[in-house]
Amino acid sequence: MVEHVARPRVGHIQFLNCLPIYWGLMRSGALIDVDLHKDSPDRLSAALVAGDLDIGPITLVEYLKHADELLLLPDLAVGSDGPVLSVNIVSTRPLADLDHGRVALGSTSRTGVLLAQLLLAERYGVDPEYFRCPPDLTQMLLEADAAVLIGDVALRAMYEAPRGGLTVTDLGQAWREWTGLPMVFAVWAVRRDFAAAHPGLVKEVHEAFLRSRDLCLGELDQVAEAGARWEPFDAATLANYFRVLDFSLGERQVAGVREFARRAAASGATPELPATGPAFFTG
Repeated sequence: MVEHVARPRVGHIQFLNCLPIYWGLMRSGALIDVDLHKDSPDRLSAALVAGDLDIGPITLVEYLKHADELLLLPDLAVGSDGPVLSVNIVSTRPLADLDHGRVALGSTSRTGVLLAQLLLAERYGVDPEYFRCPPDLTQMLLEADAAVLIGDVALRAMYEAPRGGLTVTDLGQAWREWTGLPMVFAVWAVRRDFAAAHPGLVKEVHEAFLRSRDLCLGELDQVAEAGARWEPFDAATLANYFRVLDFSLGERQVAGVREFARRAAASGATPELPATGPAFFTG
């Protein structure tokens, strides 16, 4: 008798940066084969760690904290090799002048927040006072000298904030200039226990994600036109955004992961990665 296996519980980030992957899943019909859970990056990360999801995206910081429980899906991530547009610091003064200033942290991405803190401490040598608040730029800058923004609100600020005399620092570009490496903000991972029990299912989901990504990369203008119907951005802005994103996880991206992990561990924010680097699903 063949054992019935429920559809894998798969996470999906409800940010514009993952719309291309979701578009491809819709176009390929792969959504029929999974139990898809859409949510914010922090809640999806927590659900994967808690075992409420089997496979899904997880912010890089949360992956580093739980690498012993997870395997990375090869060649799949959300990052950038230069500007990312949607992870930035918006400030009322130069970053080098933020020592003892106040920096508001939008609460939607632990990786973007830690990247901002590492950059300010190590590259600019400043020690601001950080506090968390909802990611509303106007409200943040009523109480702070700078704000760390992630996601759709950050993409909006990239275009609007300079008109108000504010300085926008793209954290993907800042990381590239600092280290010479790509920045990876989120990876896709599977729980080790689920991978051991259902390697065939994991392989199918992984292949569906890769097909989805590749399908979408060939149709970015159509994805942007569709997204512009319900998002507060025009198609040209979305197409440009999707083209700067890097959905791969090759050797350069893994080198970026290792460098970020080294700096994060040195700051005490995450455990050290094994010397062999991140562990991948190979089923």
